Amino acid sequence: MPGISGGAQEKVRWGILATGGIAAAFTADLVDLPDAEVVAVGSRRAESARAFADRFGIPRAYGTWEELAHDADLDVVYVATPHVAHRTAAGLCLRAGRNVLCEKPFTLNVREAGELVALARRQGRFLMEAMWMYCNPLVRRLKALVDDGAIGEVRSVRADFGLAGPFPPAHRLRDPQLGGGALLDLGVYPVSFAHLLLGEPTEVLAQAVLSPEGVDLQTGALLSWDGGALAQLHCSITGDTGTTASVTGSRGRIDVPYGFFHPDRFVLHRDGRDPEEFAADPADGPRSTLRHEALEVMRALRAGETESPLVPLDGTLAVMRTLDAVRERIGVRYPGEPGDTGEPDGAEEPGGAGDTGEPGEAADPVLAGA
Repeated sequence: MPGISGGAQEKVRWGILATGGIAAAFTADLVDLPDAEVVAVGSRRAESARAFADRFGIPRAYGTWEELAHDADLDVVYVATPHVAHRTAAGLCLRAGRNVLCEKPFTLNVREAGELVALARRQGRFLMEAMWMYCNPLVRRLKALVDDGAIGEVRSVRADFGLAGPFPPAHRLRDPQLGGGALLDLGVYPVSFAHLLLGEPTEVLAQAVLSPEGVDLQTGALLSWDGGALAQLHCSITGDTGTTASVTGSRGRIDVPYGFFHPDRFVLHRDGRDPEEFAADPADGPRSTLRHEALEVMRALRAGETESPLVPLDGTLAVMRTLDAVRERIGVRYPGEPGDTGEPDGAEEPGGAGDTGEPGEAADPVLAGA
C-alpha cells in the first residue's frame, strides 16, 4: 500500500526528480508546509543536484535518477522533468516502489499515460498528475456551483491560454524532440478545464498554425458532447491572450478573469439576480502556489489511497485522449512516437532496463506555471 511508512502523524518525505524552474517553484512551496519534508533530490547532473540541495537545505543529492528512485527513505517522488521524459522518470520510480506525483502534461500521449497507470496499479503505488488547477480551492468551488446547478445545464465552455514570446527555434517550446508546441505546455489547461466541467468529449475538431520545426504555434479546438454542449479552446506561444474562461448554462454563466487555472476570483451571473463575486481565501496562499496539489497528495497517502479523487487517473487518461485527438487533427507527431496512440501495446515497460528516456530536465522554468 502507498501509505506513510512513519505513520499518520509523521512528516511526508519527498524526493524531487529534476532541478528546473518548476521543480524549484514546487519545492519552495513544499518546504513551507509543516507536515512535509524534502529529503532528497536527483538529477542527471550531480552538480545541479548539489546546487539545488544547497539552495533548499535538502540532505541528499543524487547524480542519477536511479539513485533517487531507489532511496527507500522516500514516501513520494515529484517528477518535474520535461514531459518528453515523464514516462521514463515516473516509470523508474514506480518500478522501484515509490509513489509519484508527475508534472503535467502527464506524458506525450495516451499510450504512454496508459502504461504508467497500468504500472502504478500493478505495483499498488500512488500516482497523480500534477494538475494543480483541479486542486485549487476556488476552482473546486466553481465546479461545485456548476455541479449543484447554479447556472443550469452547461451549454458551452470557453478557455484560452497564450504567451507572447517570441520563442526562438532553439527554445524547448519549438523543439519537437522535447515535445514542444503550445498544445501540451499550455493547451492542456483549457482542455482539462473543459473535461472538469463536462467530461470527455464525443467529437474533437481543431486547426493550428505550425512552426517550420513541426510544432504548433497556436491551436484552436472545438469539442462537442452528445448532450449538445460545446467547448471553444485556444492556446498560443505567439500571443499573450487573456487567459480567461467562461462557462455558460441554461440559467446563467460564470466568468473567470485572467489566470483561470489559478484564479483569485470569478463572477457568477444568474438570471434575474445581481452578479455574485467569489474571491480566493487569503489563507489559501498566493494564487501561484502549488501547495494544494502537495496537500492533496499527502492527504491521499495518509488515507492509503492509490489515486486522488480530485485528479483521478481515468480522468488524466481521458484528457490525454483529447490531446491526442487534437494533435491528430492538426498533424503534429513527435519523433519516436508509434504510428498509433492507442492503449498500452506491450512495448518496453516505462522505467524498465531498456527505456533510456529522452533529454533530461530543462534549465528554463515551465512557462505554463506547472
